[in-house]
Order: sequence, then structure tokens, then C-alpha cells
Amino acid sequence: MSYIEMPKLSDTMTEGTVVKWRKAVGDSVSVGDVLAEIETDKAVMELEAFDDGTLKEIYVKEGAKAQIGDKLALLLGAGESAPKKKDEAPKGKAEGSKAEESKTDNRSMADAGEHGQEVAPKPQPKPQSGGAAAASGGRIKASPLAKKIAAARSVDLSTIQGTGPGGRIVAKDLESVSAKASGPAVPAAQAIPVPVPENAKRIPLSGMRKIIAERLLASKTQIPHFYLNIEVDAGELLKFRAQTNEYLEKAGAGKFTINDLVLKAVVAAAVKVPRVNASFAGDSIIEYPDVHLSVAVAVDDGLVTPVVREAQKKSLRQISEAVKDLATRARTKKLKPEEYQGGTLTVSNLGSYGIDNFFAVINPPQALILAIGAIVKKPVVNDQDQIVIG
Repeated sequence: MSYIEMPKLSDTMTEGTVVKWRKAVGDSVSVGDVLAEIETDKAVMELEAFDDGTLKEIYVKEGAKAQIGDKLALLLGAGESAPKKKDEAPKGKAEGSKAEESKTDNRSMADAGEHGQEVAPKPQPKPQSGGAAAASGGRIKASPLAKKIAAARSVDLSTIQGTGPGGRIVAKDLESVSAKASGPAVPAAQAIPVPVPENAKRIPLSGMRKIIAERLLASKTQIPHFYLNIEVDAGELLKFRAQTNEYLEKAGAGKFTINDLVLKAVVAAAVKVPRVNASFAGDSIIEYPDVHLSVAVAVDDGLVTPVVREAQKKSLRQISEAVKDLATRARTKKLKPEEYQGGTLTVSNLGSYGIDNFFAVINPPQALILAIGAIVKKPVVNDQDQIVIG
């Protein structure tokens, strides 16, 4: 007997929506079968079975949301029967306290495992008060990842109550205090009161919009933004595109967009000036060896930034085709997590919407975002001090 639980399908996911059940109650299930389609904050992904058996019960109907770890369904093996209601495990636990302890261990192991440090597999009783320092006689117990996050956000770990084994502070414990560390800004959990008329329409936030709101607030309160603006003569760019597309049209090949050319130029610039292809890590700057180019794509629920991996190794044609493919799948929520995570810098282009210029918000933990406006005709002064159309 095994419970099918809501998995964590992306780094920012806190809950998921069951879009469609691909198996019905009574259906036989084999390892690898797709049980359901789950909508995360950024994509619709398939939930696969890890055990053989028969789908006995479904707890979360199509269209309903569930938190990570909540039970979605019950899978029974040959000869097994469903548990009685009074013996059933609480919501979100697979098989009582043992399953929850195991999940706690796994989360803690994963939290420390990225940094090569072991965590004791058996959880100790949680301290009743006083934060992590009280739990260890004055010594703060925290995973290396939690310590890095705390340092970057100026969080005092002695004030944090750890949920890991023995009261150990793990990265998850710092999620709710990220906004407090940024100073006088409004905390993320504190909603600003809004007068609501009786006839007003209330639109619940989608998972994507919740994540966008949290990340943008974190970005604007934790990352010092400064803006550099420059106008560039796009005449040669347009001439090059026209000549190239004329040749491509005769050859029966796809044309290049202005955005394709901008993206290729950004990649070349990042290779030339590698310090912009970097992140701040508290006590150091991480300079990435590859340019993983994030490209902002507008979708119905907000914004997604799919990533062109190792863009410095790709030709103009390869970048163009990759972006078209990623954008199409972003709009249909078919992106995989690895296709929208791990970017090192971002380009947001609103020129096609007629926006002359705008101030984009940095996508954490990146250090740079390039905001591209429209190409417009205007009077300019040339090298001969003449006013001409440019």
C-alpha cells in the first residue's frame, strides 16, 4: 500500500493543482505510468507512478489544489486492502509519523547534501523555545545552505526556530523571514489593507502570480538596483536583418527577428564582459563559465523566463530556434523545470509592444537584466553635425 503525494516539481513550488487524472479508480498501475497532470507555478507536468498496484482512492479531484506532501490518491498492491478511516494517516503524511519522520530526514539530508555535509538520519525532539541556540546550549545548529542564505539576507539565526533534526535550521526555515531581513520594507506575509466594494470582482492569485509577487518583492528589497540607459543607432542592425532575411527567404529558410539579433549580441557581450554573468554569494562573487540566457516570455498568468543553455556555444540560428521552441512550450505550460531554472542573466524585450524604454526587475539570484525598448525614427545629429532622420 502506498499513498501518492503531491511532489515538489519546481524549486519555487509550494502547492500544485491536479489538472487531470490520467488513471481512474480501479485502474491497474505499473511503475512509470502517468497518473495525473499537475500544474505547478510555471508549467503542467506529468506525475508518474513509482509502484505497481491498483488505484483504490482519489482524494484530490481535478481542478483542486494540494500542498506539497498532501495525499492525492491511494495505490494498493495485490492482496492489500484500504485502511479503515480511523487508522488513516493525517493529511499530508504517507503512513503516520514514521513517514513524516522519513520525509523530515530526506529534506534535511537534501538541504545539507548539496554542500557535502551529513545530517543525522534520526530526528530529535524539537526545542520548545529560544530558537536554534537554545537547542544546542548556545551553539547555533544550521545547515551550510541555511547559513549562506542567512548571511546574504542579514538574518540572525539565533532568532530562528529550526525544524530539522534536533532543532537544526534548514533552508526552508528561512523562507518566511526573507522579507524581514531586508529592513523597513513591508514584510512579504503582511498584506496591505484594500477597501473592497461589495460589487468588486475578486480574482484569486494563481500559483505563478504568487511566486512572481514573492520573487519581485525579494528582488527589490534585497538586491540594490541601479539603472543604466543608452540609446543605440539601430540603422545597421535593421540593414543587416533586411539583407539576411532576403537571402533566407530565397533559400526557403526561416527569417530572423530583431529579438534574435539582440539575444545573440547580449551573449557576445556577456562573453566579453564576464563579470555581468555572475551572482552575489554573500562573501564572494560567483562568475559563471557558461552564459545561460534567460528570455522573458509573457504568458496568460504572468511571466516565464525559459533558459537557453550554454548560449555562447550556439549560433544565431540555434538561439533563434531554441527561443521559439521554449516560448511556444512556455505558453502551453509544457516546460520542464530545468528549462526555466538556472539562468545567469535575463533579457526582457518590450519593443514589439511599442514601449520606448522601461526598468526591468532583476531575477534573483542573477545580477543583471537587460530591458530592450522599441526601435523608433527620430531626429539625430550625425558626425557632420547635421540633423538627420535616424
